[in-house]
Order: sequence, then structure tokens, then C-alpha cells
Amino acid sequence: MIEVRRLRVLRALADHGTVTAAAEVLHLTPSAVSQQLAALESEVGQELLERRGRRVAITSAGRLLLTHADTILTEVERAEDAMRLYADGATGELRIAAFATAISLLVAPSLARLRETTPGLRLVVQDAEGHQALTQLLDGEVDLAVTVEHRGSPRPTDDDRLTLTPLYAEPFVAVLPPHHPAASGDVDLTALATDDWVMTSVGNPIRDVVLLACEQAGFQPRIVHTSDDFRSVAALCAANAGVSLVPRLTLPPTTPAAIRPLRPPTPTRRVLIATRRARADHPLITATLKTLAETAAQLNL
Repeated sequence: MIEVRRLRVLRALADHGTVTAAAEVLHLTPSAVSQQLAALESEVGQELLERRGRRVAITSAGRLLLTHADTILTEVERAEDAMRLYADGATGELRIAAFATAISLLVAPSLARLRETTPGLRLVVQDAEGHQALTQLLDGEVDLAVTVEHRGSPRPTDDDRLTLTPLYAEPFVAVLPPHHPAASGDVDLTALATDDWVMTSVGNPIRDVVLLACEQAGFQPRIVHTSDDFRSVAALCAANAGVSLVPRLTLPPTTPAAIRPLRPPTPTRRVLIATRRARADHPLITATLKTLAETAAQLNL
């Protein structure tokens, strides 16, 4: 008989790569994780892991078991949801992770509407960047995650355990000093090739999108200033410190910088809401998804 909790341990190890990381996510000690995995190997009569330095790799037998584990864990989660709904009806708490702009423009307005339309729902919000939100979703820390994918970059996940629903597509815009020569109309990116640039930090996916757009336009930007706060980016550009490209909705409603659309091809980021496939048909989740989509449709894009 295979213990379901041991399948959860195997899945956590596959997702996070080390026993220590899996233990942290599962709130167990590393030795407890190792014991659970050893017991699982005994239960199935196969070696599921092989050590490679400090990391462990999943064997072919382990990968085969994972395909079944995902199905089993999905059905267990559905059964747990069914019992909760049976016990207390369509009431409960949902946790949603989203990046700051999405909280301001999507989540907060949706929360206000849901208080009226779905009074049995308690929505708990936490700030997280897109990739962090997905990790929290897969680890079961949240029920919904607002994430992004950028034109020209891979999808945030191809994980079959998730359902992704598009909310809106957001173009990047040029942020320029007020009297910049290119500030009179739509901006051809090549016109900014000799400027100093204000850029997000290394590791921020927006930086990668901007660098790719500049490369496709035939130049490498001269990065002088760095900030991940878009108000700061706009302030630096307004102070004639440089130019930048940012997603349109990240900017404050008023700014002294010149905000101009880009001539095609325009970098774009798509904002999506993700939930675990096992819970996609939960009544509280479907109500929240519907309200988020309605709020997104009203954005000024």
C-alpha cells in the first residue's frame, strides 16, 4: 500500500531538487524526508532516487511514479474540497499571490466586488512576483497566483497541474525626459540607441524583455541607473537621467516624464491567473476568476 503523504514528499523533492529544500516546503526535517522516501522505495520495490553530489536525481522508476502521483494527489485534493463543501457549503478562505501592480489594479477592486457578490468568501492577499507566486501555488501555500509571461520568452510554466487563464495583455511604453527629441510621438526604439538607460535589476524578467527588444532593434543599451521601482524609474527619466521601457500599467497616473507608445514590434507582457487544476472548478475559485476577468476587462489598455 502506497502512502499518499510519501507521494507528496516525492513530488516536493522533484519540484525543489534537494532534500533540504523539500523539507523546508513540507515543514519537516531533512532526516524525516529521507525516511519517508526510503519507506516509499520499500513500498514500491524500486529505487526512486540516485545521488549526484549534494543533489538527488529522480530515477526513471521515480519519474513513472510521479506521473501517477500527480493524478492521485489531484484526486485527493478534489476529495478534500468535496468534503469541505459538503460540511459548510460555498464558504471559505482563498489565498491569492500577486505582484504589486496586479494587487492595485486587479485584486483590490475584485476583492471589494466579491464582498458583495460572494459574501461567504474570505480572500487573503499576499505580495509575490510572478515566478514566486507560481512556486507558492504549486507548494499549496496559495490557491490562486497572478503571474506574467512576456512576448518572446517561454510560458511561465508548462506544468499540467495548473490551469492558466489570460486576464490582459499589457504593452511596454517608452519613458523619456520631457524634452527628449523622440517625445513628440510614437517612439522608434532605434532613436534611443545613444541614450543612457534606466533599467530594472539583473534577474528581473522585465530587464530581459527590454534587452531583447533593444537587441532586435540593433543596439545594446548603455545602462547607467538601476531600479525595480517604476515610480523611481519615471522620476529618473523625468530628471533627464536616461530613458527606459516599462509595462504601461506600472506607472503612476501622473508623472513628469514623457510616456510614449512604441512603434511595432512592441514588447508585451500577458497577465494570467493560475490555479491548481484539481481546484479549478471549486465554486469560490470560479467566482473569483470571473470577477478578476471582469475587472481586467475594464482596464484602460
